[in-house]
Amino acid sequence: MTSRSLPSFFLFSFFSPYIPNLVPRSLHRLTGNEPLTILPLTSEMEEAAVKAHYKVCDRLKLEKKQRRMCRRDPGVAETLVEAISMSALECQYQFRFERWNCTLEGRYRASLLKRGFKETAFLYAISSAGLTHAMAKACSAGRMERCTCDEAPDLENREAWQWGGCGDNLKYSNKFVKEFLGKKSNKDLRARVDFHNNLVGMKVIKAGVETTCKCHGVSGSCTVRTCWRQLSPFHEIGKQLKQKYETSLKVGSTTNEATGEGDISPPKKSTSGHSDQIPRTTDLVYIDDSPSFCLMSRYSPGTSGRKCYKDKNCESICCGRGHNTQSRVVTRPCQCQVRWCCYVECKQCTQREEVYTCKD
Repeated sequence: MTSRSLPSFFLFSFFSPYIPNLVPRSLHRLTGNEPLTILPLTSEMEEAAVKAHYKVCDRLKLEKKQRRMCRRDPGVAETLVEAISMSALECQYQFRFERWNCTLEGRYRASLLKRGFKETAFLYAISSAGLTHAMAKACSAGRMERCTCDEAPDLENREAWQWGGCGDNLKYSNKFVKEFLGKKSNKDLRARVDFHNNLVGMKVIKAGVETTCKCHGVSGSCTVRTCWRQLSPFHEIGKQLKQKYETSLKVGSTTNEATGEGDISPPKKSTSGHSDQIPRTTDLVYIDDSPSFCLMSRYSPGTSGRKCYKDKNCESICCGRGHNTQSRVVTRPCQCQVRWCCYVECKQCTQREEVYTCKD
């Protein structure tokens, strides 16, 4: 499997119109509140559920090995779909004020993935992070057949700590994602860069794991604490990856004389504005300078007509072309008050606001 196919499930499925309806409702698990006289699934029902699951896997445009991994556990397809949606939405949110606002429809997506821009680096990282996060959560939520809650780590003072709750299973998730995305490739610089950025996304997830505890004891004395591991909210992961995007490093390639394998290194000829800093394993890296994204091109629709915010990003978003101003009247809830006991009462206020859009 080549590096360009590693995140094919994510990047080539971003914004697919059928994604929200991919997972059939027939695959829902029991909640524990059903009556005791539940009839067992018939063989016909089981066969229909399996076929529906296979259909989801087939429509996700996976590589042969990825499709096989998807089919072997009914929970995988649902998790893949969740990861796609989560990664796409987070990408759009993090770049909502930028010239490139994570537009991946149609030809823009394919053209962008052919180049090693810093935007492409972010996509690889957010994709692998999304699958890692979604898979760990799916395990702890009981949606997978091959994994459950995380196992208890080696905590200090075991007599005073008891493992409880249901920890997010990052151990299984990391193992699954590494197998799903493929092994490291030394075929060329682009392959190594893509693999490196995939790992950055997974490392940000791992660094955000926290231990959550709940006290037990007489009158809240906390004689025993029940603890479990939880992942950071994915929005926090996206924020950290956006910061890494801002400080990403342009790299070149060198050959390790001892092993004969290629290594990622600073470019041989440092260009203006680029650091000769040796990239760390936690840095996002890229090999091609990004276009301006100001005008329509094969990589983006440009910024013509884009909404901007005066005194904040209009000058940058509009690339110096200026912006149009439109005035409109909007009605919004205002002066809201909480009424006894359980509802909020608001007035409707009308006001005039200005909307700014970039000129052509």
